Amino acid sequence: MAASPSPAGGGGAGAAHGSGPSSFAFDSGLEIKTRSVEQTLLPLVSQITTLINHKDNTKKSDKTLQAIQRVGQAVNLAVGRFVKVGEAIANENWDLKEEINIACIEAKQAGETIAALTDVSSLNRPESDGQITIFTDKTGVIKAARLLLSSVTRVLLLADRVVIKQIIRSRNKVLATMERLEKVNSFQEFVQIFSQFGNEMVEFAHLTGDRQNDLKDEKKKAKMAAARSVLEKCTMMLLTASKTCLRHPNCESAHKNKEGVFDRMKVALDKVIEIVTECKPNGESDISSISVFTGIKEFKMNIETLRENLCFQSKETLSAMLEALLERMEDFTDCAYTSHEHRERILELSAQARMELQQLVSVWIQAQSRKTKSIAEELELTILKISHNLNELKKELHSTAAQLAADLLKYHADHVVLKALKLTGVEGNLEGLAEYACKLSEQKERLVETCRLLRHVSGTEPLEITCLHAEETFQVTGQQIISAAETLTLHPSSKIAKENLDVFCEAWESQISDMSTLLREINDVFEGRRGEKYGYLSLPKPMKNSANLRSLKADKPDSEEQAKIAKLGLRLGLLTSDANCEIEKWEDQENEMVLYGRNMSSMAYSLYLFTRGEGPLKTYQDLIHQLEVFAEEGLKLASSVQAFSKQLKDDDKLMLLLEINKFVPLCHQLQTIIKTPLQNQVFLKVDKCITKARSMMAVLVQLLSLCYKLLKKL
Repeated sequence: MAASPSPAGGGGAGAAHGSGPSSFAFDSGLEIKTRSVEQTLLPLVSQITTLINHKDNTKKSDKTLQAIQRVGQAVNLAVGRFVKVGEAIANENWDLKEEINIACIEAKQAGETIAALTDVSSLNRPESDGQITIFTDKTGVIKAARLLLSSVTRVLLLADRVVIKQIIRSRNKVLATMERLEKVNSFQEFVQIFSQFGNEMVEFAHLTGDRQNDLKDEKKKAKMAAARSVLEKCTMMLLTASKTCLRHPNCESAHKNKEGVFDRMKVALDKVIEIVTECKPNGESDISSISVFTGIKEFKMNIETLRENLCFQSKETLSAMLEALLERMEDFTDCAYTSHEHRERILELSAQARMELQQLVSVWIQAQSRKTKSIAEELELTILKISHNLNELKKELHSTAAQLAADLLKYHADHVVLKALKLTGVEGNLEGLAEYACKLSEQKERLVETCRLLRHVSGTEPLEITCLHAEETFQVTGQQIISAAETLTLHPSSKIAKENLDVFCEAWESQISDMSTLLREINDVFEGRRGEKYGYLSLPKPMKNSANLRSLKADKPDSEEQAKIAKLGLRLGLLTSDANCEIEKWEDQENEMVLYGRNMSSMAYSLYLFTRGEGPLKTYQDLIHQLEVFAEEGLKLASSVQAFSKQLKDDDKLMLLLEINKFVPLCHQLQTIIKTPLQNQVFLKVDKCITKARSMMAVLVQLLSLCYKLLKKL
């Protein structure tokens, strides 16, 4: 399965490259071309509208006539390209061929009509008398433009149906192969079927990745990212869990472990279909309760409407809204892990909110009967007071959840319980298994509870969905780790059972890393600096290489380029999370190596956001500028690590210098790529730069980990 986006970002990128069927590659290209032609067509139609609205009595200079003709020709050419794409789609999809072809014929006719009516270059010549043009037949241009928009829209809608059908067909193939995998009894047969399953999952990843890029709704995008993340991680789990079952066919825990993976993948596959078809099975509704922050936002909006309309809301409605909101806050006050100080403060602010609402209602009643300036001012004051109280509540709730999450991530950074479970497994220690399984269950419950609180303070719907995904992942993966550990404990010499436990533990560690990124994004949203990270030690300096940069495109990537670089950035996003986890282990956060490492991680995160079309970097020039600073920061980190190595014994020093010798050449190579003349190959340069930055981040993670261990040893 191709890599999917990190769930903390709710949105972003497609699947990684892979070998799928040729028809898939063709259809994916069609979708990209259709979007490209659509983007060309619509601005031209807008220009036609401008031409239609021109004043008839304006002087028709040769320059004006040529401009009108150029627009008409450009529209006709764009329509021609669009029709070719539409006809290609029709030939691949016989059930929709007739509908698409009719729409294509209408579009072509409309384009030709517009070209004919805007053929006005010879209008100032005597022989042009009696020629029908835009100046003599405005109605004809209007009808042609409407027909064009209507037919283009129909083709796009039909093409969208084709894409949805492709995804459904691909999902059905995956499900059918999964059913065969569930029933397989021989290892040889399993390997053969799993190979087919892998190819089908690659195809499904491509289709769903492209679909995710096309989704305009950020909430749906986040749901798709979460479902694809489950499928990507579960593919490896399915492999090892199935192999363990085949090796130990009479082991109950192995079967339980495998069934858990299959069940989760089926749910994720259904979720993808639900998103693309916008249909919930059996008319189900979204049962997740509204978050506290969303409740506060809605309550404040209702209160503020009283400024404009005193009769807009009833007093009973506002009271019920506040009580429902305070009831949801019980998730914080009832949580066993909330500190006494936070709990008391939340209860105090909740009681104050009730009192201030009573005061507001009292003034509100007076304002309805007495329309005086003093009453209006008093009403405004009470609205401001309750709004301030709600803001204080938001701060307290955010502080509570963020502190709990940060403490938990720091406490479990070393994954002591997972290491202990692996050890008890290979020792066949059943008593030890029971002890550490209990500890992992406690850890799981605490993580689930913390994710629930983070969802309340996440601030955006995509982040709420990412919190729900994290909560579900910890819940399911925790149980699966215990069943995998039980299998290994019962078969301590089994290499495949050990490999299986390792895979589930890696999934847990990966979700811990994702949770760290999620917490950072929630904090960014709360503080109003989403997309901005830690301030850099080395702020971007004037370009040394400005001559080369002047030839660089200053505009944003187009849709096709964005889809490609999105796939490049996935691994970079994960490595950023890994680096942050390593950084958070250090007790001395002001250590020079930590500061440089954090700067690099922050810049890499900005690069990752750029690959998703988000964040502070907007153009290719911004990106190259950032990469130059990134390379310089890497060399400074290397100097700092080299200075630290002088404090070490010979063996440790040699080990660290070997890592530095991997890192420094990568920094120099990135600088060389940045300085290399472009020769109109902008995307190739960006591709190489991001790939090199990824390699640097991979070594950085190893370097920070080694420095931390050596520093503790020292």
